[in-house]
Amino acid sequence: MRQGPVVVVLAAGRGVRFRSGRSARAHKLEQPFGDSTVLETTLAHVIQSRLSVVVVTTEALQARVTATIAARDVVVLPGNGDEQPFGMGDSIAAGVTARSNASGWMVLPGDMPLVQPATLRAVAAAMPHHPVVYAQHRGRRGHPVAFAAELYSELARLSGDEGARRLVARYPAFGVEVPDGGVLLDVDTEQDLERLRGLHAAHAGEAAVD
Repeated sequence: MRQGPVVVVLAAGRGVRFRSGRSARAHKLEQPFGDSTVLETTLAHVIQSRLSVVVVTTEALQARVTATIAARDVVVLPGNGDEQPFGMGDSIAAGVTARSNASGWMVLPGDMPLVQPATLRAVAAAMPHHPVVYAQHRGRRGHPVAFAAELYSELARLSGDEGARRLVARYPAFGVEVPDGGVLLDVDTEQDLERLRGLHAAHAGEAAVD
């Protein structure tokens, strides 16, 4: 029996661009963000969506992930965060094969802490009708990107840094327009982090007023 869609959170990258910054020492996913960290904020939004989740990460980040997510829902890739031989394709394949009985998989990078629970639910709702679904904001494609169960064998064979772009190009893809600008925003540099922190603080302030 198949379970529902699963959110595959990618948290196994090295964050090379971020660590090249002058003051960046810790991994970008461990950087403070609001009352938490970048990764824990992303995971909190997934939990709030009430969708199933599996997190693909490394030994270096395992303890931080399992502080939020049950160990049974965490896939740890071998190697450490600095000498990680895996790319995004490998991470997607690991997450998908760990939940092979899902009705589909929503791929969400761990460095996108502004993606809202409602956005995840909106993409999940469109999944039964299309082989590929993605969130878009003002016509621009973002994350998460979701894949139907029929694409399992191709997702399971992914490797390297390309990720699933060729699958998005090969199959009919449907964009779900959302009011969530966070679907376009990730943390690649220290400048990105500061920008997202500002947006997060502004959103929290608006919520407090409401």
